[in-house]
This record gives sequence, structure tokens and C-alpha cells, in this order.
Amino acid sequence: MVSPLKPKKRRGAIAAFLLAVDAWLDSSLYEIRFKAAEFWESATIFFRRFRVKGWRRGVIEVLSEGFTMGAGGAVVMLALALPAFQETGGDWRAQDDFAVMFLDRYGNEIGQRGIIQRDSVPVDQMPDHVIKAVLATEDRRFFDHYGIDFLGLMRAMTENVRANSVVQGGSSITQQLAKNLFLSNERTLERKVKEAFLSLWLEANLSKKEILQLYLDRSYMGGGTFGIEAAADFYFGKSVKDLTLAEAAMLAGLFKAPTKYAPHINLPEARARANVVLSNLVDSGFMTEGQVLQARRHPADVVDRGDRKSPDYYLDWAFEEVKRLAMKSGQHSLVAHTTYDPNIQQAAEESLEFHLRQFGKDYHASQGAIVVIETNGAVRAIVGGRDYGVSQFNRATKALRQPGSSFKVYVYATAMENGLTPDSIVSGAPVSWGSWHPGNYNGASAGTMTLTTALVKSINTVPVRLAKEKLGIPPIKAMAEAMGVESPLESHKTMVLGTSGMTVMDQATGYSVFAQNGMVGSRHGITQLVTHTGEAIYDFAKDATPPHRVLSEQALKYMNSMLVQVPVIGTARRAALPGIVSGGKTGTSQSYRDAWYVGFTGNYTAAVWLGNDDYSPTKNMTGGSLPAMIWQRLMVYAHQNIDLKPIPGIDHPFVDLETATKAEEAEKQTAQDATDKAAAERPPVLSSRTTHVLRDMNVQFRSAPPLQPATEPETLSAL
Repeated sequence: MVSPLKPKKRRGAIAAFLLAVDAWLDSSLYEIRFKAAEFWESATIFFRRFRVKGWRRGVIEVLSEGFTMGAGGAVVMLALALPAFQETGGDWRAQDDFAVMFLDRYGNEIGQRGIIQRDSVPVDQMPDHVIKAVLATEDRRFFDHYGIDFLGLMRAMTENVRANSVVQGGSSITQQLAKNLFLSNERTLERKVKEAFLSLWLEANLSKKEILQLYLDRSYMGGGTFGIEAAADFYFGKSVKDLTLAEAAMLAGLFKAPTKYAPHINLPEARARANVVLSNLVDSGFMTEGQVLQARRHPADVVDRGDRKSPDYYLDWAFEEVKRLAMKSGQHSLVAHTTYDPNIQQAAEESLEFHLRQFGKDYHASQGAIVVIETNGAVRAIVGGRDYGVSQFNRATKALRQPGSSFKVYVYATAMENGLTPDSIVSGAPVSWGSWHPGNYNGASAGTMTLTTALVKSINTVPVRLAKEKLGIPPIKAMAEAMGVESPLESHKTMVLGTSGMTVMDQATGYSVFAQNGMVGSRHGITQLVTHTGEAIYDFAKDATPPHRVLSEQALKYMNSMLVQVPVIGTARRAALPGIVSGGKTGTSQSYRDAWYVGFTGNYTAAVWLGNDDYSPTKNMTGGSLPAMIWQRLMVYAHQNIDLKPIPGIDHPFVDLETATKAEEAEKQTAQDATDKAAAERPPVLSSRTTHVLRDMNVQFRSAPPLQPATEPETLSAL
């Protein structure tokens, strides 16, 4: 039998243990608190020794705040530096060992790209006057600063303020090298911040001699040449080791604006610039006036190269294509046969410059880009900007700009593939998609209409309604990518109105599907790659992946039947070609920052973009204005003396003027009918008796004699 006292004893023991633990916790916490108070008092007494008063206290406060702000600034600087240092990933030091000579579609040499390192002359072997001429003009304090020349920057700012224009640049040679190696020529704050950090990074990782060597080997020198050795051979037919002072001064003057001062194009301008370099040598103390006098009296002459202009934007793009195609071949010294057409290239450049010179200031548009693709997929011309010497950034292949309404063709193509037709009826009334309430151009409202009318008139609410209620965003994005768009597209609902950045090459490639019978995959710039011994390592006709269909024949026919009406009765009437059927679409981005026209015939597709490098808005420039005019002038030339091909789904390549007139008249009649119908349905707001009285009053007012002039001018004057 168990004693009833045992459970009571066990409970008593547990209670005693818990009381002991509680007592230990209380005493421990008390001791910790007491020790902490004691430590704090001791610390306070100790630090009182360092307490300062009076003016010393003010100094300490300022230093304290300075350290705090410095720590915060260091964090900000680190955040800004990380994107810049990411650019240094990979084998950036090694210049591509590809050496490629490019030929146009007719077999004529058009330029070279790449450099073999043995062709690079070491700085130690260059004449002293060559180095001095470069430093005196580009960076006098090169050996004294650490990547950023603040004194030189202040001097340049002072001179620019005095001249009330930009007459001097403040960038050091290290900064210019950082831009050439890692960055583009876009004039943005982000690029300048990256340039500054990369300059410091280069100074920390390379010697001054290495930086100068890379700068002299990588800089663009005009005429399609890169590096001072290639420029010496191109302009003077000699090595840089053999340059005279006059020739060195002429080459040193090219770094600022190689296209403007290229001596084979404008020798007087090049000589004037060389004279400035000679003055810089004297002003910097590198030489005396007596030493440069002979070079002033006898300026350099150049090898006669004619007025050949290198298609540098095209060559830059084609060079990347060559490296991609030849990477696995093991061959690096190559001859590339390209699809480049010098006549179309010249027509594209001329059309862009012609219109920007006349209307660029009126529209506040300073830059443009063009890509022309023949129906067989051959890229015939690339205009990446107005002046390659000023900016080597290729706006045709690298700039991501909002396409605006020109993106709508991918929405409508998706709709055609999903069972809709050009005659499908859809509402153009206002539509809301969550918190997004897109409107039409100029705030105009639209009623019920066909998809053809919606596309031709570029109604915004219709593609939004299609995407929201019938298609969804993923199929539209997939369609654009399938048609050749390589830029990353955002999967956002606003994408249907062209808010996701695309390149001009993307647009030309995508629209060429309409001219190529719904096929994609034929775009190319290289037809053949051969070694200097004649061995072919790539042939487009044999080695390229065959094109594949992305648009069904029915969807293609529907799309082209709509797009050919845009230049006739739509938003691109300025793009209409005389007597030739063409199709296309205009595009204008938010705040008029980008203006596009992308169009095609049975022979060619061309994409035109206009805007500003700093993303500043234009003055209400739409795609149907200047871009359409540039496209029209270019395409009129491109279609001279060639066999015209019909657009797929369109019976013939010639415009039927009678049909076009009838279509326009029918459209006007439809609009009038809609107006009459709306007026007939409008409820009366006045009774018939009131209307009759108002009409009588109108007749009396019209038949009343005119008022007599006032006879008391002095009274009127007083008033």
C-alpha cells in the first residue's frame, strides 16, 4: 500500500526547486543591473576627461557630422560603383584578335575591323613628338593625375564659359579609354558616373604606359581605322615610327572629332586642326615655337584615298556577326562578304540628314537611325546616327527606344492568328485595365469599328481591349519574339501600346515578316566568310538555318490587307510611294520622345526612328511626320530601276489610284453616315415654336441696318 504522503513530498520538492530558481534569477538580474550601472558610471567618469567646451566643441561637432556624412557618402558611392565595375567582367584587356576585311555585295572593300597585336607599335618605339602631340591636345597632365584631371576640368569649364560654347573637353585620356572599352557614347548622367569609377579602376589596375598604349590602339581615327598605327598607314602610307611632326599633329587632331577632321575628306580643316595641335605643344611647354615652325610652314599631305566614306555603323554590326559565326572555326584573319549596298546606304544617310537639317530644330529632334532589309533577308544598310566620328554608339542596333503604336502590328497579328479578321467589329470606346486608363491620340473618342479602321487610324483603345478581353499579354509577347524581336520585352499590360524598349533592327526584322510571306529567320549581313587563302569557313546559302513560318498565310493576308491602307488613308500618308504599293505603321511614344515609321514593299523593309540621345521630348513630332518623310525619300530611290515585287497577299505592286480614291471616299461617306446617324438619334432640346422664333430673330438681325459710328469721340475718349 502506497503512502498518501509521498505525492505531497514530491510536490513540495518541486515547489522548493522553482523558488530557488526564481531567487537565482532575481539575484542575477539585480547583480547584472548593478554591474551595468557601475560600468556606465565608470565609463561616464572616464569620458568626461575628453569633454571639450567653447570653440573646440564646435570643431568636434563639425568633424562628427563630417564622419557621419562621409560614411553615408561612402555607401552611396559604393552603390554607384558596383554597376560600373560589373562592366569589367570578362577578358576586357585583350582586344579581339580577329582581323577582318569586309567587302560589299559587289565585292568592293569597304573597311576593316579588329587588330592583330603584333601590328600594335609599343609606345616606347613611337617618336617623342607623336606622344607629345597627343598629350598636349588630349591630356597635358596625364602623368600627374589619377584618372580624373580636376585642374584640367576646371580649365576647360573656364574656357567654355569665356567662349560661351564648348571649345574644350575636360575628359582625361583615362576617362576616354574607359568609355571606349566599356561604355557607349550616350550623354547620360549614369554613363558619366560609370566613366569616372572605371577611370579610377583603370588607374589602379594598369600603369600609365599601359593606359596610353591602349588609348592609342583602340581610338577611332576616321576612315574606318582604329588605332594610331592603322591611321598612319591609311593617311600617310607609313608606320607611326616614321611620322614627321606635321603628320603627328594631324593625327593628334583626329581624337576629338575623327570624321570632321579626317584629312582624306577635308584636308584644309585637318590642316587647321593640326595647327591648333602645334599651338598646344607650345602652350603646354612641350616644344618651342622654333621647333614647330617648320611643321607650320609645311603642313602634312595625305595619300589620295578619294572621298570614300566607311560605313562604320554597318561594319561594327557586321563585325559582331563575324565573331559569332567564326568563333568555333579557329580562323581569325578573314575576309567577309557582306550584304551591304553602298547606294542604299548613301540614300539612307542622305535622307536622314536632309530632313534633320531642314526640320530637326523645328521638331527638336537631333538624332535618327535607319535599317533597310531586302525581302530575301539581306541587311542592305544601317544608319546608327548622324556622325560616327562624334558618337560611335549604334542607335540602330543597341538603343532601346519605345516603339509606340508601331508595336500594335504584333497585337493585330496575334488577333489574326486567333480567329479574328480585318472586318471583325470591336468597340473603340474608353477602356480601363485596373488602374490604367489608356486614351486615344489627342483624347479623341471612338465608337464601334472594324479592326482595319482601328489599325489604320491607330486607335489605342482597340488593341488594349483585344489584349484584355481576347488575347492576353503572353501570346502577344510570344508573337513579337517569334517575328524576330530580340530585345527583352516587359510582360506588362502597357506593352500593347509600345512601352517596352526595342531596337530599330528589331522593328525592321519584325516587319520584314510581312514582306517575306510570313517567314522569319533569313535576316543576315554576312553571305560568306573566307580565309586569305580562299578557304570558306561559312556560307549563308549552305550553313544558315532555313527560315520558318511564323504567320499563317491567312493571317499574313489579313495583316497586309490592313497595313497597305495606312499610307493611303491612315496616319502615314506622307510615306505613300508614287505608284507603288507599300504597307507600314507609324509610332509615337510617350511625351513625343520617339517617333517611328516602319514600312515595307515587296522588295524592301525599312525602319526609321527619330528622337534625342538624352530622351528629351520632341516638339509634337509623330511617326507620320518626319520619319514617314525620311522613309518615303529613301524608298523612292531604292525602288528605281528594279523589278517591283508584289506584297504577299496583294495582287500587284502598283497602286490602283481609282481603288484608293474609292476607298477614301467610302471612308468619308462612312464617317458622314455615322455623324448623320448620331444627329438623327440626338434628342431635341428646343420646342418647334422656340426654334421658329429663334429663326425669325436670326433673319431680323441679318436684315437690320448697320450701326452708325459714334458722333461724340470726346466722350468715348473720356471713357
